[in-house]
Amino acid sequence: MRVFKVLKQSRVALALIFLLLTLALFIDIYEVIAEETFSKILYLQFIPSLLSFIKSASLVTASGFIIIILLTLLMGRFYCSTICPLGVIQDAFSYIAKKRTKKRVFFKYKKPQTIWRYSFLIIMIVAIAGGFGFIVAWLDPYSIAGRFFSYLVEPVAMAINNAMAGLLQNRGNYAMHHVKFYHAAWLPLSLTLAMLLFIGIASYKRGRFFCNVICPVGTFLGLTSKAAILKVKFNPGKCTKCGSCASVCKSECISIKNQSIDTSRCVTCFNCLTVCEDAALDFGSIKSKAAKKSIKPEGLVVSAHKTDKERRKLLVTGMALMAGSSIYALKKNKLAPSHAGLTRNERDYYPVPPGAISVSRFNKSCTACSLCVSACPTHVLQLSITEYGLSGFLQPFMDYETNYCNFDCHKCAEVCPTGAILPLAIDEKQQTQLGVAVFLHNNCIVVSEGTDCGACSEHCPTKAVHMIPYKNGLMIPEVDQSICIGCGACEYPCPVPSPYRAIYVNGNSTHKLAEKPKVEEQSSVSFDDFPF
Repeated sequence: MRVFKVLKQSRVALALIFLLLTLALFIDIYEVIAEETFSKILYLQFIPSLLSFIKSASLVTASGFIIIILLTLLMGRFYCSTICPLGVIQDAFSYIAKKRTKKRVFFKYKKPQTIWRYSFLIIMIVAIAGGFGFIVAWLDPYSIAGRFFSYLVEPVAMAINNAMAGLLQNRGNYAMHHVKFYHAAWLPLSLTLAMLLFIGIASYKRGRFFCNVICPVGTFLGLTSKAAILKVKFNPGKCTKCGSCASVCKSECISIKNQSIDTSRCVTCFNCLTVCEDAALDFGSIKSKAAKKSIKPEGLVVSAHKTDKERRKLLVTGMALMAGSSIYALKKNKLAPSHAGLTRNERDYYPVPPGAISVSRFNKSCTACSLCVSACPTHVLQLSITEYGLSGFLQPFMDYETNYCNFDCHKCAEVCPTGAILPLAIDEKQQTQLGVAVFLHNNCIVVSEGTDCGACSEHCPTKAVHMIPYKNGLMIPEVDQSICIGCGACEYPCPVPSPYRAIYVNGNSTHKLAEKPKVEEQSSVSFDDFPF
């Protein structure tokens, strides 16, 4: 039993390390973590690694999912209990529940929800094959956890940082500084909070319910774990059927009556091994006959109680509402009386990040984990609601109302774990045309109010926006779209309120290559002697 306690303690320590390292990527508000570290920490996340491999076909950079499969074939669903951040979060809820309850028997054996498990697995396979990123986003455990960290934890970390920075600065200590506080729009925030409550309540009451009923990664690894070399197994001659093991099994997969363990649902947490005082459980190899015998009672269950069917309908309805909520978030396009003379900004596409290549490819590849949103220094990347339509719900878009894209930055590509945003050399990124600036003459305050401005021209890094004479000594913007990269540096500072900006970026469906700005020759001045 001592060996098993060491195994459990080691697993818990590793789980906490993986969780804290992953969380650190999302709350790195001082940008101290090197870009190459992101890929190393996320290397073993199953769905991002798989999608990255599909995009790059490179086992060198995207073989983490293969390592997880091999690990599962060795010792079962170790990924689910140790590496997956959402799994560790669920264990935290279960741990709190056990501490708060007075019940001796906390968990009980439950029959496997076979139809639901394989239905969600089929949905995930179809979504990955068909490029339905918005479906993958709601089923991938890493992406779900990423949104928890990005939308709920990071703003709290920012608020704490700013409060501490204020206290220290009042005492003359400037070791910490304020960071610009931001939070997600109310709809993504509400949906993320609802998802957290659902998973939290489910794990509080039923342990790994989400992992063994909904999560397609858990189902796939469960199928793989049936062939695992090392498994938790019964020693029937020693078992007294006390039920201690089943009472701590958060996967609810130990049947005392049949003295069997459903290995497809076991997450190799070692909880049962540490509580059995009769040495009736062991962790090792299982003979094929014994395996078949233990699996048979827990095998395919095609019938269910009426209450189970109602629960299933409720789950599907909830998932459908989450995926389709953007349909009900359509923006109203009524023109305000004060803007009756202005032209509304109409975009063919909202710009996607540099390196995404095209809107279509990005929508198919992105799982909305929101790591790029957290890593973006200017937070120009924000969550889409209706900007991409249903196919890109919650995926990041370039929101030039929030900020603009830094000319010398490409951190979003350096942290993207799925290959939805590909890395570009800085000089290539600086020529990637996300869209083109469109100038609306009548919306400009130079025309409507007869006053100086030029904010758009001052911020343009390529000088695609420049000022030309207008009248009465005023200057007005002019756009050279051939050298415009669509970074939004002109749109963001425009004083005209959205959606009536005098200048805005109309996104390209597929990124193009902008021409290089012309470099004007500077005239040199020579002196015969030292001027003073």
